Order: sequence, then structure tokens, then C-alpha cells
Amino acid sequence: MPASLSDAITPTKASAAPRSYLWWRWAALIAVYVLVAHVIPRPESVTPGGWRTTAIFLATITGFMLQPLPAAGLVLIALSLVVFIGGVPMTRALGGYSSPAVWLVAIAILISRAARDVGLARRVALLFVRRFGKSSLGVAYALAFSEITLASGIPSITARSGGIILPIARGVAELYDSRPGETASRLGTFLMTSLYQTSAIACAMFITGQASNVLAAKLALAAGVTVTGWSWFLAGLVPGLVSAIVVPWAIFHMLRPGVTRTPSAPEFAQRELTALGPIRGREAIVLAVFVTVALLWLTSGWHGIEITAIAFAGLGVLLITGAFDWKTALSERGAWDMFVWYGGLFALGEILNETGSTKAFAQWIGLQFGHFPWFAALLLTLVVFFYVHYAFASITAHLLAMFPPFLAMLVGLGTPPGLAVYSLACLANLTAGLTHYGTTSGPIVFAENYVSFRDWWRIGWIVSCINLAIWLTVGFAWWKLLRFW
Repeated sequence: MPASLSDAITPTKASAAPRSYLWWRWAALIAVYVLVAHVIPRPESVTPGGWRTTAIFLATITGFMLQPLPAAGLVLIALSLVVFIGGVPMTRALGGYSSPAVWLVAIAILISRAARDVGLARRVALLFVRRFGKSSLGVAYALAFSEITLASGIPSITARSGGIILPIARGVAELYDSRPGETASRLGTFLMTSLYQTSAIACAMFITGQASNVLAAKLALAAGVTVTGWSWFLAGLVPGLVSAIVVPWAIFHMLRPGVTRTPSAPEFAQRELTALGPIRGREAIVLAVFVTVALLWLTSGWHGIEITAIAFAGLGVLLITGAFDWKTALSERGAWDMFVWYGGLFALGEILNETGSTKAFAQWIGLQFGHFPWFAALLLTLVVFFYVHYAFASITAHLLAMFPPFLAMLVGLGTPPGLAVYSLACLANLTAGLTHYGTTSGPIVFAENYVSFRDWWRIGWIVSCINLAIWLTVGFAWWKLLRFW
């Protein structure tokens, strides 16, 4: 057991994943570029420059998997290549950094840093552990519903899962002497796997669950569908809760931990909450800002205030009141690192869509499924849309590349626009559970070394089947009741 229970549950910074600079990783990136640009036949609707840009994009995604460089470095190189090789103007290549969605991610991480620094985020997680933590499965549910609660106001899976929930999960695992290595399966393997899989479900349940959800709402306008924070909340409520209940239970039986009862976790959580005392001072300010920002985000469809503007205002209040200071903001390297690669990837995704390559791919899929009734074509298309995420290291990149053409294709085949929009938008988030690089929090959790590569991918595949079964049955039925189709 740890020297003290307090030491065991004190949040610790996630360790950085080791990176290799072996030459073969660069060779693989070059091979992908050459294969796409010079071997695979170019669609007639795509220009030579556009096809080279497509090759650069796919090579960059391959780089996200192999990681010869950190993501930000890869994206900066890719941006320079689309200028010199793809013929894209430099102002266009840098256009992603002016996107409100990109700024929203950075500011959300800074606000979550404030919540962690004053102890508010830890308090929220401890409240759930106190209520549900009498068994290992109960702890998993506590972590899942902590994540879901935070997802209603923090549009960053990295901030929520990697920055807030992960330290609590590791702390609870260490309460029972479960650490990376021989004792990982005692509790940590199950908790970490459940944590990551349910974090993807949380992303799918709210428009604020993931930064790119705001982008999906904007892209939905092309099909004549207006997505608001409230409508997304209703859409994700029932299928999301079903997934959040079923998935941890299924993982429990696939990775059954050695410790199945955790009777001391609630008592420990209560002692920690007592030691924290009442909410006051900076924590009270951050709580007020967090609640206000979350409510304004959820009701954005009513008052019309842009979500990113709300985030800017919330951060401004924290800075003015002294609940958060700019030096700390500058030290939050994760926010600025994400701003660089997310903004660059945002631009690359938009540029890719402008080449017509994704539209050509969607049209090819449409030709394969066009002779089916629209409902059958929808189901087949959603399966393709889901599992193509193996080629993406970002929910945002996947959404940018595949959402617009697949949406246009499905509507063209007769799919009700509302059903097409919500199924694509929600499933785009659930795809993150497939791999350890499926979204930005994946490498952070994987780097804890509680879950083997084999178990991660095996469970990811099985959970993907579970989620698809739930969202394509319960979800469709619920959306029928909501008259989305």
C-alpha cells in the first residue's frame, strides 16, 4: 500500500509517451506520400495539386500514428509542404489559427487548469467516488459520470479525461496497490480502459463534449439542419446513458480486475472532502464561472451568443478576479501545443475538403451503396464512416475530412437530414475508442502503462461494436421520438 492514502490520490502529471526518431518512421511517411501522389490513380474531379495535398494529408495522419515527431511539429511541416508542393497560399495554410473552434480548445484547457489549481475539479470527482465507489465497477461508473458531468461544460477531452479524471483513477488504483506492471490487472487496467472508453461517450453526449462538435453543428447547416446545445443534449441523452451503463459493465467482464470491492474508497473520498472544507475564495469564483459558462454553452441556441465568445468572457473574469493568472496560463504548455497542432490540422482538413478528394471518396461509397434502400445505405455508410477512423489520430480531422461529403451523399440518397446529421456527428466522437491515438487523450492514458497495446485495441474493437449496436437501435428509436426523422 502507499505510504498514505492522501499520497495515493494526489493528482500527478501524466507522463509523456516515449518517442522514437527511427528512420523507418520517416520512410513510412514518404512511402505513403509517394503511393498516394504517384501510384494510386487520381480522381478526375481532383486537380494534380489537390491530389498532392491529399497525399500530404494522409502522410501527416500516418505521422500521427507513428510519431516520428510530436504532433505540432508534424503539422507545421505539413503546412509548409502544402504551400510548396500543393500550391496552397500561405494565408490559407495558416487560416486555421483564426478559427473560433481552435481558440475554444485552448481557452477551455486554461479554464480547466484553473479548476484543477483551486481544487474544484478534484472535489467534483471525489463527490462521485463517495457516492458510487463501494466496488471497482462503482468506481468506474463514478469516473464515467464525473466525465459526463464535466463534458457539459468543458469542450476538451484532454482537459477532462487526461487532466481531471485520470489522476483520480490512478489514485484509486494505487489505493489497492495496483500499479503499472505485474499489479496493473488488480484494478488499474480495468479503470484506465473504462475511463478512456467512457470519455468518448461523454464527447458524443454534448455539443460541448468535444471542440469539433461545434464544427459539426456548423457543417450541418449545409443540410438545412440547425443543431443547438439543447438539441444535441436531447439527442445524446438516452443512447449516451445506455452506453455509459453498458460499456463499463462489459469491460469489467472482459478485463475483470483482481479487486472487485473497494469499500474504503467512499470513506477516503469523504475524508478528503472534509479536509477540503467548504467552497470559498478562488474555488468559489471558479465554480461560479464554470457554472455560468456551462449554462450559457448549453443554452446558446436560445440567446445566440457564440460559444467561443462565452469562453473568452469566462477566462477574462478569472483573470480580472485573480482566480487565475496569466503566468500560469503561459505555463500551460498543453494548451498552446494543442493550439498549434489543432489549428494546423483544422486548416489541413479544410484544405483537403477543398481539393474534392473526400467528396470523390464519398461519391465512390455512394456508388457502392446507391442501389440499396436509404436506411440500408445509411447503416452501411455509418459502418464505413466509423471504422475509417483507424486512419485518423483526431476526431476533428476525421470530422473535417468525412462529415461534409458523407452528409451530402446520405441526404442525396434520401436519408432524412436530421437522422444523417446526428448519427454522423455522434458516431464521430465514439470512433475515438478504437485506438490509443484515436483522440488527444488516448496517448496520455496509454502512457500510464496500465493497458497493453493488445488489450487496448481488442477492447476498442469490441466496445465499438457495442456502441454501434446501441446508437443505431436505441439512438435511432429515440431520435424518432424526437422527430429528428
